[in-house]
This record gives sequence, C-alpha cells and structure tokens, in this order.
Amino acid sequence: MSDWADHGRSASAPYAGGSAGAGERGAYERGRRRHRRGRTALIVVLVLLLLVIGVYFYLDSRLHRIDVFSDYNGRPADTPGTNWLVVGSDSRAGLSAKQRKDFSTGKAAGRRTDTMMLLHIGDHGTTLVSLPRDSYVPIPGYGSNKLNAAFAFGGPKLLVRTVEQATKIHIDHYAEIGFGGFVGMVDAVGGVNMCIPQRMKDPKAGINLAPGCQTLKGGQALGFVRSRAFATADLQRVQNQRKFLAALTHKATSPTTFLNPFRIIPFALRSTDDFSVDQGDHLYNVAGFAWAMRGLTKGDGLTTTVPVGGTGSAAGVGEYITWSTTRAPELFRALREDQPVPKSLRSSG
Repeated sequence: MSDWADHGRSASAPYAGGSAGAGERGAYERGRRRHRRGRTALIVVLVLLLLVIGVYFYLDSRLHRIDVFSDYNGRPADTPGTNWLVVGSDSRAGLSAKQRKDFSTGKAAGRRTDTMMLLHIGDHGTTLVSLPRDSYVPIPGYGSNKLNAAFAFGGPKLLVRTVEQATKIHIDHYAEIGFGGFVGMVDAVGGVNMCIPQRMKDPKAGINLAPGCQTLKGGQALGFVRSRAFATADLQRVQNQRKFLAALTHKATSPTTFLNPFRIIPFALRSTDDFSVDQGDHLYNVAGFAWAMRGLTKGDGLTTTVPVGGTGSAAGVGEYITWSTTRAPELFRALREDQPVPKSLRSSG
C-alpha cells in the first residue's frame, strides 16, 4: 500500500515539474526575444555607422584639391593656432547661362578673386581678418601690385606666398569657393537673413535690396557680397562679406539645418561641389573651419579689417590702399603669437 502511494506521488511530480518547465521556457523565450532585439539594434547601429562613414568619404572625395603649399621655400615658421586663407573666386562653374545673366556675373573665363580673408583659430577664440583686394603689397616675382593680382598672376600658390610674406603668418589651410558653389550653399539652407541698413542698388552686382531685415536667396546673397557701391567701396564690401560668411555658417550648423535631411544633404553636396582646398586637407579640416566660424556669431572672437594707412595710385595698377605701417604689423604679431587683438586695432563691423 505504501509503495502504491509513493508511486502515485511520483506520477504526479511531472505535472508540477511541467509548470516549472513552462516558466523556464517562457523566460527562455523572453531572453531570446531580448537577444534578437539587441542583435537587431546592433545591426542597425552598424549599418548607420557604415552609412555615416561612407557618406563622409564620399563628400571628402568631392572636395576639389589643388596644390597650394608645395615648391615653396622660405615660408614663415609654424605659428601657434590654426590659420586659414579663405578665398572667394569669381569662377562661373556651376552657374547656368540664365543665372549668369540674372546675377550679372558676366561670362569671363578663368578665376579671379575679390574676397580674401585670414581666419585665425587659437586659444583666445576665432579672428577673421579681411584682406582688401586693393591692398598694395609686394608680390614675389612681380614687384608691388594689388593683392588680388597675385591670384591672377599665379593662382592660389602665389596668393598664399604673397600673404605669408606680407603678414609673416604661416598659413596652414586654404579654402576657395566659386560663384556657383556659393549660390548653391545659400539656397540649400533656405536663404540667410541679413539686415540691410540702407537701400543697396547696384546693377553691376545685379541687386536692388530694400532696407530692413530680410532673407537673401542665393543670387541676392552673391550680389550682396560682391557690391562695391558704397562711399568706402571695398572697405564696406569686406565688412559685408565677413558678416554674411558668419551668418551663413551659423545657419548651416544650426539644428534647423543640421537635423533636416532636406537641407543638410543638399548643402553638403553643394558646399563640396565648387569648394577647393589644399591637397593635404580633408572634410574634418573643413568641419573645424565651419565650427570656428560659427563661434564668431556667438561672440567667441572678432572680425576686423587690416588697418589701412592711406591710398595711392600707380601706372598699370590704378588706385590702391596701403596698410598702416604701425598698426597692421601689430595686428599680425598678435595673430602670430596667438594673443588677443588689442581693441585699438579692431575695425567696426
């Protein structure tokens, strides 16, 4: 009798064990589902990472690389901080015939420049210095002439050499953007807001802007940075160029653009479509440049123009401006030594 009772209890044990087994199977299935979700998440992260890496190298390959610094002996010694020479060329590449007509750019072939800026990134923030195109400086092998003549005579190489010898500042990076790339970048971010103090009407630049704050589209922005229709001509233009470049960079790196694929993708494509750098530069260098420029709009640095000493004229050169023989060297020395630029050397705007 006792054996049967024991057998009965043994027979009932599997049912109790069956309930425990079901719990174990449930936990096992939940673990498998968590494992599958974790594996899926890992695959998604890896795919996104590969996509980001692929996009980076694709955009990096789209940059136009030119030989800027080689075959040049006697350069200034390397100086603290990072220095960019930023150039706006009048290359019409990327503009249609209608755009050239609408924007009053003409059809001239080749490349010239009316925009040259020295960007210094250092321990005291960012400093953006305009180098007026009519600056009268020595050009190696060509005597003295306007600064933009160096670009016309020998392209980026001669321009960099001229700027380095005139300022004694070591240039680390070079960036050049043409008309077409500039227009495309502005349109890709939906235009850039600028406040115009007084009417700007300049048929040569193709603009007629009313006073007040307004959003400038690509063609209007190009006219805004090209116009010299001011009492101070090029000196006012370089102020406008600095303001607009800082505003464009700020908008391009803002969340409204950076997190919007319908803006950031066209911007990235257009900004690399007609953007030239030295053969040793890469996309991460350009990103550092953009981040430093963004700092200017947040008050982390300053914008200024090389202190002007006077004006003059010469046969075959025309009217030009000269740099101050005392204040300009002080400005360049501050940049070379990565020191704050004294307030007495800062121009307005």
